[in-house]
Parts: sequence; structure tokens; C-alpha cells
Amino acid sequence: MKFRVSYGLPMFFNHTRGGYLHNQHRCFTSLFKKLQTTTRARASVNGGHGSSQGDSFLVPGATVATLLMLGVLHARRLYDEQKFEEAREKGIELEFQPDVKAAFLSLLPLRSISRFWGFLTDMELPVWLRPYTYRAWARAFHSTDLDEVALPLDEYASLRQFFVRTLKEGSRPIDHDPQCLISPVDGIVLRCGELRGVGAMIEQVKGCSYSVSSLLGASSFLPMIAEGGVQEESGEQENTSKEKSKKSWWKVSLASPKVWDPVSVCPMKGLFYCVIYLKPGDYHRIHSPVDWSILVRRHFSGRLFPVNERATRTIQNLYVENERVVLEGLWKEGFMAIAAIGATNIGSIELFIEPELRTNRPRKKLLHSEAPEEHLYEPEGVGMMLKKGDELAAFNMGSTVVLVFQAPISKSLENGDSSSEFSFCIKRGDRVRVGEALGRWQDF
Repeated sequence: MKFRVSYGLPMFFNHTRGGYLHNQHRCFTSLFKKLQTTTRARASVNGGHGSSQGDSFLVPGATVATLLMLGVLHARRLYDEQKFEEAREKGIELEFQPDVKAAFLSLLPLRSISRFWGFLTDMELPVWLRPYTYRAWARAFHSTDLDEVALPLDEYASLRQFFVRTLKEGSRPIDHDPQCLISPVDGIVLRCGELRGVGAMIEQVKGCSYSVSSLLGASSFLPMIAEGGVQEESGEQENTSKEKSKKSWWKVSLASPKVWDPVSVCPMKGLFYCVIYLKPGDYHRIHSPVDWSILVRRHFSGRLFPVNERATRTIQNLYVENERVVLEGLWKEGFMAIAAIGATNIGSIELFIEPELRTNRPRKKLLHSEAPEEHLYEPEGVGMMLKKGDELAAFNMGSTVVLVFQAPISKSLENGDSSSEFSFCIKRGDRVRVGEALGRWQDF
């Protein structure tokens, strides 16, 4: 749909300010005339499209809607970042605190909204408008890699293509040290550490945690052992964990039974995790963190809540509730899993090793209790082989990646020496880029 912008503007001004606003009106009209002239000239260069539309300045309605949406997202992001920075400067770690707004989100058709947003971002923009739109997006969301973009900006036909842009060769050098694990994405480290204790819980935010088994799925081959096989720190903690598990089961069994783990198990030693958040302005492709073989893919068709800082503090089991694609496999040190978490306006997760996969599809059921869709990769019985740094997937905008993996830990040997031990090179709040080491280990 196109609309016509008239040169004439209504004169709703006070007489005491008439002269000033009249001058502003003349400047504004002159600006439109210059823009019209520029548009005609560029249209003639591009083949004369639109020259028969007369002397009006025409703008696609979808383009206007997209730009308005960008403005709303930018304003909200600035507000959230300001609140977060104020708390960080004061040394305050914000705790989990559900609010009415978070509850209201569950009533909104976020999946449909996200599909509509995907439709808008997939609309082809006028060639002359593309560089301005993408630079405005980069400034709004602090994107720093426009000089690293592989193609000229005017060759990205839509915002979606710009979101999943590739970079120039060498822009993300890969650390090829065989005893390190690299970051699969550009983003901010939210949490990292070793999985311990009953249920193998990851802290979403202070005061709220979620189970790794719930995140990866009940059929995950996550290396766990029965609770009786390890020594608990205290019987009181054990009883508390069991009681919480019972209460949470009755609370979520109807809507989301997938978050219930009926067996009390603990992770094997040497099982680590890292949670990385991608902002809307980040490079949105996911790379392989190590040389590994992907054996299975699971697609959980969940909700599409936002995953920003405010959402993590107000929505319980956020990553478990949201739509996600989980890849599991093996590398030289054991288990490896990557969970790509979807979010509002980012329902589309593209998997390069399985292009036919479609996410954010219309639901057939109202309850969020559908079993995940699984696909086994079994070429020659060894799975899908990937090298460190290979492109794996892409988000349409920004979201979150959760990495769960086994790594070497120290062990006492017969001669008194100890074997290699993994340690993180990063900490919470650090900014990381694809190819940079997340952690290393050394042989002693």
C-alpha cells in the first residue's frame, strides 16, 4: 500500500508564533522537495521505476510500519539498559521478581506477532533507502561491525537479510588451540560455571533457576548419575530440593509438564555451562565452538517471550518455556549441546545443517505440552561432523545461546601428578565474539 504526502501543511499555529512556524514550514516543505528530486533521480538510474506516479513522493506502507517498529524497540531498549546500568553501577544484582506485565505477556499472541514482524522485516526496501535504514539500526542498537559486513549495504534487500548478514573473511579469527573451546556467538556472558548438585540447575537470575534436563529435553543423553551415587553436602538441602520439586510439579504439570524432572539426579563431574545473550545489533550467526559430531536435533515449539534483562527477572523458567532448537552430540572430551533460544520477534531460527527446519509455525494445540520434534543425524553412523568455527545456525535478530559441555577436570594420578583441568577465560558480564576462547585446559 502506498500513500501520498501532500506539500501543503495545515496552519494550526498561534499568531504570536506565526512567523517562526511559517519559516519552519517553508524549510520542511523545501526538504520534501529535495527528497523528491533525489528519489526521482535514483529511480531513473535504477530503471525508471515509479516515474509514472506523477510529482508525488511515494513511500511503501510496510517500510513506514517497519521504521516505526524500530523506533519503539529502540526506545524500550534504551529504557531497559538505563535501569540495568544504574543497578550495575550501584553494585546491585537484581533479583527475580514476577510482575503483572510479565503475566500479561502470556495472554498476548506473541507467536502471531512475531510472524507479522517477520513479514515486515522480509519486505524488500527501496535500494536508496537501505543504507540509511541499516545505519540507523546499527546506531540505535550499537552495532559495531558495519565495516566488517561482507556485502555493500544496498545489496541487502530486507532487514531480515541484514540481520543474518555474513562478515568479511578474517573478521572473526578462530582460536585453533586444540585445548580451548571458543564462543559460538557475539554477545554478553550472562552466566557460566560448573553444573553441580541435584537437578543440575542453572541460575537464570538471582532467586530463580531452571533445570538443564528441562532445557535440553527428557530424552537428552546428558551425563547424569543417580542421586544416591554422590555424596550430598547436607541432608537438609536434599530434602528442600525434593520438596521444591514436588511443589513445582503440581504448579506446572498442566501447562508445561516438560519442566518436571521426576528423578533426582546429579551431573557427572566436569559438566559445564555458559549462557550468552545476543543484542539486536549483534552479529546473529552461530558457529561451532569445537570440532564435534552432532547426533540429534530437538525442536521445542514453546512460547516466544522476550529474553532481555527485564524478562529474565520477571518470567520464571524463561528459557524452558520459549521455543528453542537443541543440538546434541559428542566431541573429544565427551558431551556437547547447544540450545538456541527463540524470543519475541525472533521466532525464526535458521539451521544451516538442516535448511528445511521451520520454526514459529502456527500451533495446532493451545497447551504448551507438545513433545519436541526430534531428528537424528546418522550419515555413516557418526552424525553430522562440524569443525571449530563452522557456521551452524542464525537468529533473525538477537536472542540467547546456552552451551552445555563436558571438559577435563583435575584427577589425582598414581604417580601423584594431576591431569588437565578446564577453566573459563571469561566471567559474567564480559563481552565475547565468535572465535574467542571461552575456556582452556592444560596437560600437566
